[in-house]
Amino acid sequence: MNGAESLVRTLVASGVDVCFSNPGTSEMHFVAALDRVEGMRCVLGLFEGVVTGMADGYARMALKPASTLLHLGPGLGNGLANLHNAKKAFTPVVNIVGEHATYHIEYDAPLTADIEGIARPVSGWVKTSRSSKDVAADGADAVAASMGVPGQVATLILPANTAWEESNGPAAPVAPVARPKASADAVRAAAAALTSGEECMIHISDTALMGEALEMAGRIMAKTGCRLSCKTSNRRWERGAGRVPVERIQYPVDIALKQLESVKNLILIGAPVPVAFFAYPNKPSVLIPESCNVVDVAREGYDLLAALTDIAEELGATDIEPVRQKAEKPALMSGELTPESIAAAIGHLMPKDAIIADESVTSGRGLMPFTAGTEQHDWLSLTGGSIGIGMPYATGAAIACPDRKVICLEGDGSGMYTLQALWTQAREKCNVVNVIFANRTYEILKGELMNVGAENPGRKAFDMLEIGRPDLDWRQLAQGMGVPATRATTADEFNEQFKRALNEPGPHLIEAWM
Repeated sequence: MNGAESLVRTLVASGVDVCFSNPGTSEMHFVAALDRVEGMRCVLGLFEGVVTGMADGYARMALKPASTLLHLGPGLGNGLANLHNAKKAFTPVVNIVGEHATYHIEYDAPLTADIEGIARPVSGWVKTSRSSKDVAADGADAVAASMGVPGQVATLILPANTAWEESNGPAAPVAPVARPKASADAVRAAAAALTSGEECMIHISDTALMGEALEMAGRIMAKTGCRLSCKTSNRRWERGAGRVPVERIQYPVDIALKQLESVKNLILIGAPVPVAFFAYPNKPSVLIPESCNVVDVAREGYDLLAALTDIAEELGATDIEPVRQKAEKPALMSGELTPESIAAAIGHLMPKDAIIADESVTSGRGLMPFTAGTEQHDWLSLTGGSIGIGMPYATGAAIACPDRKVICLEGDGSGMYTLQALWTQAREKCNVVNVIFANRTYEILKGELMNVGAENPGRKAFDMLEIGRPDLDWRQLAQGMGVPATRATTADEFNEQFKRALNEPGPHLIEAWM
């Protein structure tokens, strides 16, 4: 058994059973090993940014890592933007990156690169295997590292000769490090803040936005009357009728400052203090009042259910019925196609257990109120701000949850970064409905141009922010990659097309022409 096969067998034994791939020459022995090992599904992406984005979306829904297979330094470099998003989401990802044979590196062939140097900014764990005898154990360590605290990208670099030379066979899985617990002092400080009589907000993210941890937060909310908020962008958020309602901190600084201005005590559970996405002239970076008392109970990666349970026990709230979101669906709209009419259609027609993969940027900001009380669903957000993740992580989520409908909300500008994901959706028959907000402009940047105080922008400036002349035709782009596509120009057309796409299997795309 060669090193490549020992690695694949180790990955499968460690629970990694999907490989998102765009391989090259140095990875051919790993590719060949995939044929000899049962249990590893292989998914091809036509660009490395699609590969890494799919791995992120898969892990968010599967709650375990997938592997990627990338070609040397340039291949890894092409995938960095979505690895940055995965890093900011604390998503577990195991990168397998090919490298020249150890004895070939000294000759500085054209693809020779500092792969470890490229990997480190987005990886919490990086290692280059030195021998075919080490590959399997290194792979087991990589999986454990990805699942460690708080969840991270682990990059294993595989020189070609360590893949083809003889190994010692597969390695046993390595258990990840246990999640740390919140301190008793922090729990008591949170309980004191919650019973102080002053306005209190619990600010959550990470696993506190899911399952029993979210339920426990709802019990504390019912007991104390506190507010419950989350970050603007979160890895995964369980929402909908019957679930605990959470207010999201708004992206625009002025709105967020108003949202937080009355908070006297801020309790952090898996989330940092809210800060502005960017710096703006004459506006603060930190969004809470200077006088706000901050109680940092548990960081990302901690056992957040235990932290919330400890606080609830301190308050005598463990058996209280949580605050729950009332069921209410928006009515369908007619006439002009607007972000509001699209949001109403999504809220009205969304099936139970849908997954929303959101990269709608500007057009989708108003979606939250329209979907708060609709069918229960999971919401995935653009955590790192690096655009081009929407269609890839929708694809990965669909592969993780093939029995659930994925709704990808995508801006036309950001969609062009990784539209190759549509081809993978068609090839893998993914149940994804892609909604493209086609406003033919980088609308968010027009707002940012004013927000940062750039004065008197002219034609040259606006030409950098508009993507017309020629207009993109998403119907042809999608159909060219095997995805059925339509264009909606009115609310009524969108309602009909969205309903039909939800009821049919496989991928679809709707170009919402606004």
